[in-house]
Amino acid sequence: MFDLDSYAGATVADLFGDDRYFADPDAFWTAQEAAIEARRAAYIEDGWSDAVIVRASEHFHSWEYEKAAKRKGGRVYVDVRSTGEVTFHEGYLTRKEARRAASGDAPEGPKPQRPELTSTLQTYVDLHRHAAVRAALLTRPEVALRLMVAHAVVGSHLWTVRPEPQTTRNDEVRESVETARGEAVFDERRRAVLDLLGFSSEEPTVTGGNGDDYGVAGVFLRLIELPDPAVMEVIAVVIGETMAAGSAAVEAVGTEIGIDMADWWQADDALFGLIRDREVLGRLVADVAGQLVATANAGEKSKTLKRIIGDHLAGADGRAKVERWVPRWMQFPPSAYTARGGVGTVAAHAKHIAARDVQAAPDPDEQAQPFAEAA
Repeated sequence: MFDLDSYAGATVADLFGDDRYFADPDAFWTAQEAAIEARRAAYIEDGWSDAVIVRASEHFHSWEYEKAAKRKGGRVYVDVRSTGEVTFHEGYLTRKEARRAASGDAPEGPKPQRPELTSTLQTYVDLHRHAAVRAALLTRPEVALRLMVAHAVVGSHLWTVRPEPQTTRNDEVRESVETARGEAVFDERRRAVLDLLGFSSEEPTVTGGNGDDYGVAGVFLRLIELPDPAVMEVIAVVIGETMAAGSAAVEAVGTEIGIDMADWWQADDALFGLIRDREVLGRLVADVAGQLVATANAGEKSKTLKRIIGDHLAGADGRAKVERWVPRWMQFPPSAYTARGGVGTVAAHAKHIAARDVQAAPDPDEQAQPFAEAA
């Protein structure tokens, strides 16, 4: 089977030079075995379930086997004769295996080994190691922070963190958000963080992993190598992705930072296409054009009111251009134009204010302490 040109052993020719023989049997079998093993590996690489070598002391009898295709688990049997001749029998199973396959029974595999640790002993080991690690983390907050971020990115069976889907059935709304300045700035930073963590920059989100242990460990090890400022950049993107739209959290953060929506948004056709309430449109006219104009056009149709608003925002027809206008619902803090309710941002802001008031309220125990001391 092997290449004679690369054979290092001696060969002997007959009297007429027609046939050649191997003078050193050991050298021959060393070369032949290497060639057989290479051919066996090639069969397995090609998709055969196995390539079984039948030694010269054994025999391959075709009546003890049945043909079986590669995709049905068929093997290759390599029949090695004492003369050095090698025959390859492709696509066979033993008769017993073939009958089992025909009846639909699962093939016999190796018997499972008894595990070194019982399940209870494994639990004992796991819980003690868990207790030690979390106690040690108390003195290493920088490590704990990175582990927490890794869980937020990948998830686990205890952590379920989902990115805000930003879903809408309205195509105009979707396009308006996708082209907004805030979305563009965030997407640029997200791509940088994806690259920082070794992910593809084409991934739609940093968060939303499948929760496998390998992923958590991998991201954690990556974060350990990063300096604190870089980890903070990752955290900003992670929480930005997973902060719920329309929530009290958005109100709390926007108010705390002091966001001016005029820096991030300007009126577009999508907004006015969604406003159909004439009372609200009248209030918007007063916002951008003044109360006199709003009163003079109070009886006009919605289309006319929208045109008036648009002309003032664009500075059309000689009107003074209104810069940096933001409707009340979108401001931080938000407010309503009517007393009818139904403004989600106002309701979310009320939750933020309620939470702030609870935090600011004095502790009853602390108030009672001076009286207790006086007594």
